[in-house]
Amino acid sequence: MTKSTPPGSGRGRRDLRVRVKTAKGRKLSSTRWLERQLNDPYVARARAEGYRSRAAYKIAEIDDRFRFLVPGARVVDLGCAPGGWTQVAVARTNVLGAAPGKPRGRVIGIDLQPVEPVAGAELMQLDFLDEDADVAVRELLDGRADVVMSDMAAAASGHPATDHLRIMALCEAAAEFAMAVLEPGGTFLAKVLAGGAEAALVAQLNRAFAKVVHVKPPASRKDSSEKYLVATGFRNASEARGSG
Repeated sequence: MTKSTPPGSGRGRRDLRVRVKTAKGRKLSSTRWLERQLNDPYVARARAEGYRSRAAYKIAEIDDRFRFLVPGARVVDLGCAPGGWTQVAVARTNVLGAAPGKPRGRVIGIDLQPVEPVAGAELMQLDFLDEDADVAVRELLDGRADVVMSDMAAAASGHPATDHLRIMALCEAAAEFAMAVLEPGGTFLAKVLAGGAEAALVAQLNRAFAKVVHVKPPASRKDSSEKYLVATGFRNASEARGSG
């Protein structure tokens, strides 16, 4: 690895980027990804602050605006691996009682793959698409959730239109799951990719929630087409399906 400009050159900090030489057998795309990671301040910050991924700052920034991860909240994190969002949810809902005198929340992380334990979180290796997955979650919570959130993305195909359709299918399934487990007044948050296939989902959410907005937090890379749907004030699922 080399740096494009030596320290003290006077050309400014923008030039102090780590350059990654293309190794034998490494694809150019992999080299670019590694270079971007090494120069990403959120990656460095996550490592320094003990978060498992830079995505932790996305959920923190969204919650700074909408304030749904409050002490005492019951949260379901779909597709929770590697656990960055789960870590933030545990801290902000006071699961471990770090804020004395405030209610303690519960955080359930769900993923198809095993996830390294997160202190305070209850992790389930489960496919949320299974027919009885919502029942299992409600039983574990002994009730309903206040927040269902998802940072899931389907494996990239390299074809933007296909990737958009795949992630929208995931988002639609996550919305169905959320409407089966949310408490009235609850919040649903999910990642989508920019494209034209989300109008039907937004219309459905508008019927079931008081407010639906698109958000792109500062931690989301500017060159990424990702954004987030935030639906607040859940009413009921029957309204969403009945008018569809």
